[in-house]
Amino acid sequence: MAHTVLLPLPPGAPQRLRASPAPLSRPVDAGAVTVVRGMRETAHEQERRETERNAERVARVAPADPLSPADRYGELFAAVQEARVFPDSKTFVDCAPVGDPDAILAAWRRERAQDGFDLARFVQAHFREERIPASHYVSDPDQPLVAHIDALWDVLTREPRAHPPHSSLLPLPNRYVVPGGRFGEMYYWDSYFTMLGLAESGRRDLLRCMADNFAWLIDTCGHIPNGNRSYYLSRSQPPVFSLMVELFEAHDLCRAVSYLPRLKREYAFWMEGADGLERDAVRAHCVRLPDGALLNRYWDSRDIPREEAWLEDVTTARGATRPAAEVYRDLRAAAASGWDFSSRWCDDPGDLCTTHTTRIVPVDLNAFLYKLEAQIAELAHVDGDDRTARDFGRRAHARHEAMRRWLWDDGTGAFLDFDLWRGQRRRDALCAAIAVPLFVGLADATEAERIAAVLRAQLLESGGLATSGRASGQQWDRPNGWAPLQWMAITGLRRSGHPGLAAEIAARWLDTVGSLYERECKLVEKYVLEPTPEGAVGGGGGEYPLQDGFGWTNGVTRRLLHEEPGNRNHRARAGRNDVHQRHPGRTRG
Repeated sequence: MAHTVLLPLPPGAPQRLRASPAPLSRPVDAGAVTVVRGMRETAHEQERRETERNAERVARVAPADPLSPADRYGELFAAVQEARVFPDSKTFVDCAPVGDPDAILAAWRRERAQDGFDLARFVQAHFREERIPASHYVSDPDQPLVAHIDALWDVLTREPRAHPPHSSLLPLPNRYVVPGGRFGEMYYWDSYFTMLGLAESGRRDLLRCMADNFAWLIDTCGHIPNGNRSYYLSRSQPPVFSLMVELFEAHDLCRAVSYLPRLKREYAFWMEGADGLERDAVRAHCVRLPDGALLNRYWDSRDIPREEAWLEDVTTARGATRPAAEVYRDLRAAAASGWDFSSRWCDDPGDLCTTHTTRIVPVDLNAFLYKLEAQIAELAHVDGDDRTARDFGRRAHARHEAMRRWLWDDGTGAFLDFDLWRGQRRRDALCAAIAVPLFVGLADATEAERIAAVLRAQLLESGGLATSGRASGQQWDRPNGWAPLQWMAITGLRRSGHPGLAAEIAARWLDTVGSLYERECKLVEKYVLEPTPEGAVGGGGGEYPLQDGFGWTNGVTRRLLHEEPGNRNHRARAGRNDVHQRHPGRTRG
């Protein structure tokens, strides 16, 4: 018997918790109706059994608190964060209560007025901190880079049955891989790039687990949250589930068409509010432009401080000249983009108070949704549902044309983000998101030629592809480089007929990763792309220190090394400096 598992839903979050899979249509070939219908019934039965099995697994996991930490602990939560009991705001929301949450809150209300009350001591007594390891893994000095990455997957794997009760961790049916460091939960878009490496390391077991976990989240939440924490439920991240599905099929884990109902469900989440939306209006993720075209923006259904960065957001809002709720929503929407934070979203590049994510139509989000629409059309055709195939084919075409009209900037030679309110114009903040139309196959040959020229002339650095053209002090800006941006640019350039530039970015990035690995015996979240006398160094900026691990860096590096068997970083060994005596020191080319 299937178990019904309700995940916590914060106020204001989407109410559509479940959606039944769309019924499969009868095949067009009448002569094959009986055979194919039987196959579909078998596939449907298999899906039902998998759903029941996942529900049974989740039922054996300690339940999450049905409320997020801010909603559960109210004024206690605010007091802990305001007093900076922990240096990192994320620490408290990841703590597990020692006992019943309501009893803890009652005890705080009862004791806080007593003489000598010590808030930090109270928290220490009633909550268990999730300790972050100083280093996830100490590499053998003779261990090459590939072997180091292959050994890290088990270190970064988490078991749902180890979840503490009443914490913010959402239960999942299977093991999952985390990025590392302070990020001890599964993240949506990170996981796609991590999966690239899992596949090359032969970890089909973890790929299968991750596939089922994301399907489970769509089935139970109606979307894939930012991460499997209750405080992430009000937003998603860049919609890359369609890319995951392609990866699953490429490695013979499943047929992509079996995920068609979930792809349609995710699409419905991103398009909720589009029906009846008038011209020059916005609703949730949807934007209706003056000519009637429909595009999308990043959005979060809540307008309170991010719980994992509560004090940071409150401090930012205090310095703003507009309502705090607007600032909080825009900061949350920037977090949904995965680019938290960047001059890309700000009117003043160095001032987070001027973050206006919700008024920006982003290039990458709309490219990912074009990919999702095109994939649904293709899979619906495979499934024999020609009506859906035609519908989503039209949607993909309409988005493609709208992006050409509104986002393509002929003077720059690239698709640019569009500002809905500030003069209704394209933004001049050039960033690596311009490569995503290449990555998803949206740009034509002429556009691809021009985008490649811009990438080479303005974003290519000695250590790889720069995140943006600005140095703002935020982590998603210069001088930092990030693994997912390298991968999307490299793959997009290859697919669009520019293998030389793709190979140059790949070689420079691998040299960056290999150089730091030789000196510090680890991979990190982000890297400075400019040369230093010591060699490559980890990136900086943002709200928290540089993190080790690191999921998507491991994944992209492992995949690139697999594709480049002759690359010199195969010989890079922890602590040896055999390959990189100094930073390669290339200049921009």
